[in-house]
Amino acid sequence: MTPTETAPPPSPALQKQTTVGNYFVSNYPPFSFWKPDHVPDMFAALARPPVPGTPLGVYLHIPFCRKRCHFCYFKVYTDKDSAAIRGYIEAALQELSLYANQPVVGGRKANFVYFGGGTPSYLSVEQLRHLTDGMKRLISWDGAEEVTFECEPGTLTSHKLKAIREMGVTRLSLGVENFDDHILEVNGRAHHSKEIARAYSYARELEFPQINIDLIAGMVEETEANWKECVRKTIEMSPDSVTIYQMEVPYNTDIYQQMKASGKLVAPVADWDTKRAWVAWAFTELEREGYTVGSAYTAVKNKEKTKFIYRDRLWAGADLIGLGVASFGHLQGTHCQNLHDFEPYVKAVQSGKLPIYRALTPNADERLIREFILQLKLGRTDCGYFQKKFGVDPRQRFAQPLRVLSDWGFGAVEGDAVVLNREGLLQVDRLLHEFFLPEHKNARYA
Repeated sequence: MTPTETAPPPSPALQKQTTVGNYFVSNYPPFSFWKPDHVPDMFAALARPPVPGTPLGVYLHIPFCRKRCHFCYFKVYTDKDSAAIRGYIEAALQELSLYANQPVVGGRKANFVYFGGGTPSYLSVEQLRHLTDGMKRLISWDGAEEVTFECEPGTLTSHKLKAIREMGVTRLSLGVENFDDHILEVNGRAHHSKEIARAYSYARELEFPQINIDLIAGMVEETEANWKECVRKTIEMSPDSVTIYQMEVPYNTDIYQQMKASGKLVAPVADWDTKRAWVAWAFTELEREGYTVGSAYTAVKNKEKTKFIYRDRLWAGADLIGLGVASFGHLQGTHCQNLHDFEPYVKAVQSGKLPIYRALTPNADERLIREFILQLKLGRTDCGYFQKKFGVDPRQRFAQPLRVLSDWGFGAVEGDAVVLNREGLLQVDRLLHEFFLPEHKNARYA
């Protein structure tokens, strides 16, 4: 080494055990920096006309479930009766009507729609039709590139799936997570394995354009043999796409509450090395069957026709109307989140107010960081895109963290692209913190 050369930074200390906290990076700056004091910024954004060419999406959080999964960190309810559910649907429609009258919407059609939860498929056929017919009257989604609907297999019948298909859903996402009844029960899932095959068969008969299967690597009491059997069964079903998440244990989960009560610091799930190895094995097996790995979490059977529009549009700065309790939105460069609890949310909307609880308007550099790190999850990012949109070359702006990733052996700059190898892709969420601004590092994420 010559006197002018500097030694590369040491490889990161890999955290072995799964401890409490958010691992998955879904936005930037971190949610903990979003504040109620910034809500006026959101109302200012609503009053401006849309930026031409910006896609508009609609996300609706349906927070009802048969059971609360022990690993779930979303706002969900298992104790609401039909009257409460009906009231929530009316509130969501009223909230959408408030947005539809804002200048930022201005008659725009939805480019993508996402029904998430909770369990959207918990709703009855009558409730679903009332909800979606009402939504379409307020903001049309005729010609939308994608309409996604999350399902819990045990809530699906052929009658309900037919209604979901008639709603215009193009991507049906089945929350399978695991195929073993014992693993499902230990982790608090409501469905059983026989319901997975039945729901999938019904969905295939109805010819949904895209059927996605969700799996989670590293669930409580899961073994390597069980994981490999889950991957085998998934491949046997031959879904259009597969989404695989590595089990994390955020603070607001039942697993953490059990850990806290017993004084344990380590979660009773697989460690990070094991989870990454399992996902790597699954990706290899899927690739052998002709699938293409398209991100840190997804594999698709036909990359020419199978897309994740919701993901790709959001990661490129699309506008998103977030409806429902605790829902997230993004309009005109400002992020916001709704009130966190059921009754305050419904009450606010019934009084004619948008139920926005907190917000944040990132500056230009933070918007660049957000899009860059989220698109890095795809495994390959085009620097020319950022040069054109932000007037900044990521290879220069992020020279230091990119060198760190290269020195650690996880990726490299290849011409006009930043590319992660498979090892880097499997742990991308922890690597993204290298790109955070100093004030956002080591801060609580949510």
